[in-house]
Amino acid sequence: MAYGGAGPVGGGGSNSTPAAAIKQVKLEKECELRIEVGIDAPLRLRLLNGTAEIFGTELPPEIWLNFPPRLKFAVFTWYGATIEMDGATETDYTADETPMVSYVNVHAILEGRRSRAKQSPSDDSVLSQGPRVIVVGPSDSGKSTLSRMLLSWAAKQGWKPTFVDLDIGQGSITAPGCIAATPIEMPIDPVEGIPLEMPLVYFFGHTTPSNNVELYKVLVKELAGMLERQFAGNAESRAAGMVLNTMGWIEGVGYDLLLHAIRTFKANVVLVLGQEKLCSMLRDVLKGEPKVDVVKLQRSGGVVSRNVKLVFCFRPVVIDLCPLLVYRNSITIDFHSLRKYLMKNIVLTGFKPVYREYLLWCIFIFFLSILEYFYGLANDLSPHSNISNFSDLFVYRVGGGPQAPRSALPIGAEPAADPTRVVAVNINRDLLHTVLAISFAKEPDEIISSNVAGFIYVTDVDIQRKKITYLAPSAGELPSKYLIMGSLTWLET
Repeated sequence: MAYGGAGPVGGGGSNSTPAAAIKQVKLEKECELRIEVGIDAPLRLRLLNGTAEIFGTELPPEIWLNFPPRLKFAVFTWYGATIEMDGATETDYTADETPMVSYVNVHAILEGRRSRAKQSPSDDSVLSQGPRVIVVGPSDSGKSTLSRMLLSWAAKQGWKPTFVDLDIGQGSITAPGCIAATPIEMPIDPVEGIPLEMPLVYFFGHTTPSNNVELYKVLVKELAGMLERQFAGNAESRAAGMVLNTMGWIEGVGYDLLLHAIRTFKANVVLVLGQEKLCSMLRDVLKGEPKVDVVKLQRSGGVVSRNVKLVFCFRPVVIDLCPLLVYRNSITIDFHSLRKYLMKNIVLTGFKPVYREYLLWCIFIFFLSILEYFYGLANDLSPHSNISNFSDLFVYRVGGGPQAPRSALPIGAEPAADPTRVVAVNINRDLLHTVLAISFAKEPDEIISSNVAGFIYVTDVDIQRKKITYLAPSAGELPSKYLIMGSLTWLET
């Protein structure tokens, strides 16, 4: 996914003056140009001379790159460069203080570990294992940016590391509500983002783990197990290792889930961005773990900060406001128009203005992620509308239902909901506007342990004719008759 983190909030319009249509910027060595593309229009950018990179991927000389609205990125140069921009920006400025030297030093250390792993006997599962790097830190600390840099630098050296995204709130690989992994064979495109040719995706169905913590743990374990089996049969992938991006929930249950991920994926390098406390806690708890290095890194000054407590206070609120009232324009996506639409259709009384604006931005970013899956980054895809009989599809959700009957429980105990129970869902009007995952499961009891092929969006449910109409990325029959329902809903207008 190519869209950056949350943008500036507070007020319905931009407080900055659009930049001139054509602009050249000369960068000195080890400096970067930080850019926030305008809300309503794309930006063209090219490298005139010198060398420069975006998130670890080198820019081709004299070739225009088109960046969509709202994208936030930085153009960095090691030796000096001249950049030309065509279009309006919300913000663009040059910075000479960056953490890039420390980041590339980490890359050099990881490169050495990969080389040693490759030279080790393939039957030695420990020595032949390359670095397993997990990037942790609070929201807006630059985790996804650092992950992309490390992956692109490794791919540039000829490695094919595996990228694992455990952040279900934003989704760097696919739609929100999923954990996923994919091999990175080339430096990541600065515009298109993570390639989607061979993703391994597990559907959680919600954008915050608090909806079903146990299910989140189970899916993390399933994904880790699948990657272990792939590594066991592929010495090249095993030596290249993996880079894991995590969510920004680092307190309470979030911290427990972080430790669970570190141990489940057997991470041997933990990179902590911008949090002394978290780094200290992880060093204390992991000091007994064999060969686990916890390293604190400075976060980039270009990261747009938000109130962390505000972020995780509002994520559940965004879900509770579902069905998500979303606006789609067939030509472009305008935050201000969407904002006006949302203000008319959802109740936001009682929120302070800055909180209300942040909530609207959360909905906007979530909307863009779903929209990009079906319509493409530049609205260049054409999803297909399909119709199926009720009898041809089976919808399930995970979680709910009693774990055991009262008669099987101790006296006075109440039956609890089973967070990993697969429950059949009746096809009715409640499915309207839901986003459903297509499971590769052969039987219903395999749904949790199976990855998903993709997603459909339900546009109509005809009870009388027993027909369901849905939007899919491509025409033809679905890969499976088993569909998974979560709390992801989307209303296209």
